[in-house]
Amino acid sequence: MWSCEFDAVLWEWDAAPAGSSWVFLTVPEDETEEIRLRAGPPRGFGSVRVEVSIGGSTWRTSVFPDKTRGFVLPLKKAVRRAESLDLGDSARVRLTVLDG
Repeated sequence: MWSCEFDAVLWEWDAAPAGSSWVFLTVPEDETEEIRLRAGPPRGFGSVRVEVSIGGSTWRTSVFPDKTRGFVLPLKKAVRRAESLDLGDSARVRLTVLDG
């Protein structure tokens, strides 16, 4: 399994349904290329299964392609609370590709 570490800023998707807050991190371009090389066959919506660690929180989720051919990582509210992260904050991310 391939892993990487990077820093990324939390941002809110502006097309989220009213009353909801969908928060993401953007995976840096260098790591995006490695993810594409390491991932197996494409899954639904082009997603890639990953394991993510931020601070003391570790969970499994997927990264999703964006319109720039990069990947975005959804960040659960429970993780944001546990790690005291808000929009605009930077987080240190460890990401491991599970597909491939």
